Amino acid sequence: MTNSKKSDLAVLDGDTPTLRLFSLLEIIAKKDEFFSLQDLTEETNIPKPSLHRMLQQLESAGIIQRDGDERHYGSGARLRHLAEDVLLNSTTHSARHQVLSQLRDEVGESCNLTSLSGGEVIYVDRVETEAPLRFHLHPGSKVPVHCSATGKLFLANMAPSQRRRLLSNAELTAFTEKTIIDMSSLEKELENVKACGYGIDNEEFLPGLLCVAVLVPSKRGRSNLAVAIQAPIMRLKADQALHFLPALQRASLAFAKIEDESWGDDR
Repeated sequence: MTNSKKSDLAVLDGDTPTLRLFSLLEIIAKKDEFFSLQDLTEETNIPKPSLHRMLQQLESAGIIQRDGDERHYGSGARLRHLAEDVLLNSTTHSARHQVLSQLRDEVGESCNLTSLSGGEVIYVDRVETEAPLRFHLHPGSKVPVHCSATGKLFLANMAPSQRRRLLSNAELTAFTEKTIIDMSSLEKELENVKACGYGIDNEEFLPGLLCVAVLVPSKRGRSNLAVAIQAPIMRLKADQALHFLPALQRASLAFAKIEDESWGDDR
C-alpha cells in the first residue's frame, strides 16, 4: 500500500477495546449509505476477522443492524434513539433556544429546529408564537419526511441512492389533498427545493398550516439540522413566507456557529 493510500485510511483511536469500538462507531455514524464488512476493511485496513467481531458486538447490542441482503449494515434503532436523546438534551440547548426565541420575536410566528431521524423529522426544539391561533407541537414530536418543509430539505440534499432507499421504505401517506404522494412529482419538488435552497409545506401535512425552512450549514458535511417558521395560512401565505427567508438565514448561521463551537477547534 502506498503512503498516500495509507494516509487516507480511517484510524481507530483508543487504548482499550471499548474505545476502539467507539471509534469504529464514529466512522459508521458518518455514513449515509449501507456499508459492508469489506467496505470497512478497505477503509480502515484492519483485519477482517477483527472488524467482523466488532460489528457482531455492535449488532448484538442493537446499535447497528443488517440490511435485507444480510451483507450490508446500517444504523440500528438504539443508535438512532441515542442520537435523538443527544439532540434533545444537548448542552447547547440553551443557546439554541435563545436563537429560536429571537427568531420568534422577530417574525411573530412559531419557530422550530429539526433533525432527520430514520425516516422521520424530529423536533429538536420549538418556540411557540404568542398569537392565540397556533398549532401546538413540542420537542420530540415527529412529522413525516415527504410532506414537511424541513423533511423536503433533508431529502433534497441526500445522495439519490440514499433518498430512493429511504422513500422506498416510507409510506407516502396523503395527510391532506395537497400532500405529494406520487414519487415522480415528489422528485420534481425536491429538485426545486435543492435549486432554491428552502423548503415549503403549504398545507401538505396539516390543513391550514404553512411552513418555510432552510438548512443549518455544516462544516462537517451534509447538514442534519434545519430551522423553520410555522403559521396558520390565515396569517401567512406561501408568497409572504419568502419575506422571512433573510431572518431564517440569519438564524441558521447562528445555529451553525453554536454547532461549530460545540465541536471545538480541533474538529
